[in-house]
Amino acid sequence: MQADENRVILAMCQVGQEADDRFAYREQELNGLCEAAGATVIAVVMQKRAQVDGRTFLGAGKIEELSNLAEVNEADLVVADRELSPAQVRNLERLLPCRVIDRTQLILDIFAKRAQTREGRVQVEMAQLNYLMPRLTGRGVELSRLGGGIGTRGPGETQLEMDRRRIRTRMSYLRRELTEIEKQRSTARKRRRRDVPVVALVGYTNAGKTTLQSKWVRDKGRETVVTGQNRLFDTLDPTARQVQTKLGNPYIVIDTVGFVEDLPHHLIEAFKATLEETRYADLIVIVVDAGHEPMSHLETTRQVLRDLNALDKPVITFFNKMDVAEGQPAPDVHALETLYGSAMGESLDALYAAVERQIMLDEVRVTLHTHPDDVIWDQLLRNGRIESADPVSPEEWLVTAVTSRRDAHIWQQQRQDGSTNDKPNS
Repeated sequence: MQADENRVILAMCQVGQEADDRFAYREQELNGLCEAAGATVIAVVMQKRAQVDGRTFLGAGKIEELSNLAEVNEADLVVADRELSPAQVRNLERLLPCRVIDRTQLILDIFAKRAQTREGRVQVEMAQLNYLMPRLTGRGVELSRLGGGIGTRGPGETQLEMDRRRIRTRMSYLRRELTEIEKQRSTARKRRRRDVPVVALVGYTNAGKTTLQSKWVRDKGRETVVTGQNRLFDTLDPTARQVQTKLGNPYIVIDTVGFVEDLPHHLIEAFKATLEETRYADLIVIVVDAGHEPMSHLETTRQVLRDLNALDKPVITFFNKMDVAEGQPAPDVHALETLYGSAMGESLDALYAAVERQIMLDEVRVTLHTHPDDVIWDQLLRNGRIESADPVSPEEWLVTAVTSRRDAHIWQQQRQDGSTNDKPNS
């Protein structure tokens, strides 16, 4: 969809016992998705039913209302708030004077619009083709009815099979592309220093992950990151940036693609290569918008992480946008720590401290028995702070220093293995 060219009517169905406030939030989110796709919502048609109509999604009366609205307002598109079957799309387009898509196709469109890298474009195309394949059936049936009688049904079926074959061929090529991209990503992961911890920011779309990473880099890094925009799916491609502690110990903060409730399975499958960055992280920070359905968004994020088998990682939950939230959400009982703040606020020191504590880069004071030629001296000068150094003998010094708990642990292991004579006491 191109900006300023699509006038959209939303078709929404409140099913069963769905609460009114929950339904209202889904309408708000669908509006946001349309805006992200560059469309303008001109009307909303709603219906409450025990279940959606298997043929036309909404009932006959609402379909007539939808048709009249679309004709009077010269609508270009009707967007359904739930995934439609191929038959429902076919029936609706026969009854309405405009095209019909569902929420899944809308999200796919946004992803196609935002994908910038080769990897992102390949993953989006894979998801689109997966979505399109079963929806060729209806078009094939219509083509097969162009003629009647023996010998006239073949051309339509042949066209359908040709379309399917093209899609299968293209998908095979894209799978090979994704395999090659994943090899490159794996190589890049191996190139990262093995002793540099990785922190992955994950969460619902528009929760503020990109803005948080940008502030993190401004506060504790040397690179620059574009501040996120207030729109859904602002970031599709993972962005890794190095930051450091006050002592100079580096670690990497990765911004990942955002989630939505009922994220289309086509996208989860296609974006596994990207989302799997979370599986290789040392720590996951779940970023939650404290002002918009925080507990629901938190559960959605956890479900996607569960699908990726990434919930075995340590997790910190950060409720963002507290400066505009009406109240403080309850702590996340499944997280190691829960913190509250705003990426647009004054200080995130509490979050930084919690993260550095969990990846063992918090500061500890150690006492070392070492000698002037020991490599530990260089390490302390680079990633630590020497408070005192007193000679005990010509070959031994007693050093008191501040360093990271990770380095202190490594030195402790080395001492136990007998590879060095230092004796840290934190």
